Amino acid sequence: MERDCTEQHLLQHLLRLLFCLLIFVPDIFSKALANPTASNNSATAVIVFGDSTVDPGNNNYVKTVFRANFAPYGQDFANQVPTGRFSNGRLTTDFVASYIGIKESVPPYLDPTLSIDELLTGVSFASAGSGFDPLTPKVSNVVDIPKQLEYFKEYKKRLESAIGKKRTENHIKKALFIVSAGTNDFVINYFTLPIRRKTYSISGYQQLILQTATQFVQDLFEQGARRILFGALPPMGCLPVVITLFSNHAISERGCIDYFSSVGRQFNLLLQNELNLMQIRLADHGVRIYLTDTYGAMTDMIQGLGRSAFDEVSLGCCGTGYMETAVLCNPKSFLCPDASKYVFWDSIHPTEQTYSNVFKSLRPIVDAVIRD
Repeated sequence: MERDCTEQHLLQHLLRLLFCLLIFVPDIFSKALANPTASNNSATAVIVFGDSTVDPGNNNYVKTVFRANFAPYGQDFANQVPTGRFSNGRLTTDFVASYIGIKESVPPYLDPTLSIDELLTGVSFASAGSGFDPLTPKVSNVVDIPKQLEYFKEYKKRLESAIGKKRTENHIKKALFIVSAGTNDFVINYFTLPIRRKTYSISGYQQLILQTATQFVQDLFEQGARRILFGALPPMGCLPVVITLFSNHAISERGCIDYFSSVGRQFNLLLQNELNLMQIRLADHGVRIYLTDTYGAMTDMIQGLGRSAFDEVSLGCCGTGYMETAVLCNPKSFLCPDASKYVFWDSIHPTEQTYSNVFKSLRPIVDAVIRD
């Protein structure tokens, strides 16, 4: 009788355990699938340079009108804070940092409140409106690429003061560097302003940007960078603002303008060739340089070939969607009901959903560049 009772109690415990497993394990498993993390990596930090696609708020500390530290920017960010990111939520770099397991979002270097721990795990030096052409950042009075590099040198000295020179060198070697710039050089500068078109043909201007971009990668290498992701140009002819400015019928004809996109495609091929040559030349130093296919990922979403279906691909969610960006997208602006159904948040910048999709598309490249 006593043995029967013991077996019955044991059976009840096993049934309870099985019930708990049925409830909680699928939930844990589904969360792991939804938010995978990189394995076999020793990445120490995410360090970012570029323009508004990767600026988390440096322009908040710069005297420029090209800012996004006000509503409705950031409406889907943690605590609905308008951090200065030109989107409704997180950027691709934030998703990358989370995936690597370093932090949930990459802060702006110019934030004076950053702790040494925040600095150690990585920052962004990017400035919205910047570019590789020295003229481009002057248009918006933002932080140019050479100054971003100077800030990085300053950043290294701050780390050396905290953890020593040798540890800083090893830390930088294992960090993931991300560079995303070039769109402003073409969209804001070459196509819109007359100055560069008077001096350069489109192929000549592509060469100017190419030389400056590859020199910047060389500069990063000389400063200790060994793992570098370089963002390709997007299909520029699909940006809502480009369609509005250059379409024959901006209201009724909202298709991508292939001429502008083709300039990006050509530049990406040239850049890929140059980065391949740099990779071969620097391979003995343990360098890994990858160009991300931002162009392909964006094109797939706009053409409906991506994983997520979008209801609107040629207008921004903010305002009319034709021209609004920065101060023109403000607390008084009309907003679309669901930003996740839009490829673009404003007339230039993607939504968090788009940035998330871009990240998913480049995850294999992230794995390759950070693997031990």
